[in-house]
Amino acid sequence: MANIWFTSDLHFGHDREFVWKARGFENVEDMNWAIVNRFNSKVQPEDTVYILGDLMLGDNAAGEHYLSQLNGKKIIILGNHDTSSRIKVYEKYADEIVYSKVIKYKKKSIYLSHYQTLTGNFDDNVGHCVLNFHGHTHQTENFTENCRYMYHVGVDSHDCYPVHIDDALAALKENDIKRKETE
Repeated sequence: MANIWFTSDLHFGHDREFVWKARGFENVEDMNWAIVNRFNSKVQPEDTVYILGDLMLGDNAAGEHYLSQLNGKKIIILGNHDTSSRIKVYEKYADEIVYSKVIKYKKKSIYLSHYQTLTGNFDDNVGHCVLNFHGHTHQTENFTENCRYMYHVGVDSHDCYPVHIDDALAALKENDIKRKETE
């Protein structure tokens, strides 16, 4: 059975120390290959992965080299560094490229975006709410301040691994329980 994964802000080829060193690497090449290897250790060819923006920065040819190595059916949500020239590269490897997307999973609606997005949330008899999975911030925490419906899927808070949908939903639920206990 195919799985659903999320990630963002891979920044392939972004040769700035504040990116690769902050992620624990000696150089950009080590970071690029670690992301590819960690990604492929989770995502299988038949899986779907939503990449929420900023796949690469800098040399597009180098970025394409790493992007071409990634497993899975790729749905790309565009980010602030995804220029028209990069989008042309993505078109070779992506099954879909959009600015945002809503998916439904286990009675949850999940708004996928590069940027943090406040969503209209409510609880009803079936526990319906709209969650926001996002990237962009490069934060090292999975949760966005005190917003119980936002979850950061970027590589910076997941040790450069993608996040499985069930793990993200379980983390949101656990965080919500902790929040309610402290109220």
